Amino acid sequence: MSRAGSLRGYILVRLALMVPMVWVLLTVVFLMMRVAPGDPISATLGGKLPPEELARRQHELGFDKPILTQYVEYLWDVVRFKFGTTITDGRTIQSIIIENGGATLTLTLAALLVAICVGLPLGLIAGRYRETIPDAFIRVFGILSYAAPVFFVGLMAQLLFAKNLDWLPASKQASATVQALAPVHTHILIPDLLIEGNWSGVGDALKHLILPAVTLGLLVAGVFIRLVRVNVGQALGGDYVEAARARGIPERRVVSFHAFRNALVPVVTVMGLQAALLLGGAVLTEQTFSWPGLGSQLLTYLNNRDYIGVQGLITFFALVVVVVSLIIDIVNAMIDPRVRY
Repeated sequence: MSRAGSLRGYILVRLALMVPMVWVLLTVVFLMMRVAPGDPISATLGGKLPPEELARRQHELGFDKPILTQYVEYLWDVVRFKFGTTITDGRTIQSIIIENGGATLTLTLAALLVAICVGLPLGLIAGRYRETIPDAFIRVFGILSYAAPVFFVGLMAQLLFAKNLDWLPASKQASATVQALAPVHTHILIPDLLIEGNWSGVGDALKHLILPAVTLGLLVAGVFIRLVRVNVGQALGGDYVEAARARGIPERRVVSFHAFRNALVPVVTVMGLQAALLLGGAVLTEQTFSWPGLGSQLLTYLNNRDYIGVQGLITFFALVVVVVSLIIDIVNAMIDPRVRY
């Protein structure tokens, strides 16, 4: 089979496997939201509306139908990318994703950049100098960064850099003036400010981004450090590395080009899987830093017991993780032909 044919077959198999995976995820989300007795309308608005109005709302949203009928309608709505309308404020999940998703996307990408810039170099150093003092310090740092609760790290960062040192803003996506005057082109603050040429606003937004991005990025950096360290150590013991050394290639080039390049293959795979970790961490990070993203909206609906809002956002998160995992698998198959067989 040709290389193009094997890659095409691998992609088709992964697409086929994605269907049952998505179905299981959607089923689990649906059942989780209905474990509690009663229905979402009664849980959210019970005692706030007269019985006649409550019954009318239940009928409008279909919660008086049999559970199997609700399940089928839920799957059909997801297929059409309809995730429902929240009970407490009447917003569609699509509008929440459009209006608040940009803030979560900005935070997630910035955190991933921090994780790569911190995790890959430190992992390379630890793998190159295994069982030395620098390796020990880097390993301890990696364990602490991964194990420390993200909300605790965020609070400590606010206390030190915002309150005591007064170097960075403590919360929000930007100052009140910048947010109030920011145009809406893409629903992502920094690109919108760039389109308008508001460079002072861009600087303000970047300053507000530093603390939450570093807080969330360190969580994932610990994973990258340990993974790169192990794979670099294994690569340095490989035959191709010994052959490169025998040819007189400088050690620096052997480590950075031969060992590190091969160690990146599993890192690319794990990088996609960390999307789930970043989304989960974003919920607590956004709450800690009053970041107006999907995570903070999810917590708001959880506190209000708005199960429609919770179900819609969790469904969206699940679909994002599945799609990102698929993309990473395809990229990994393109980088490493062994994955396809």
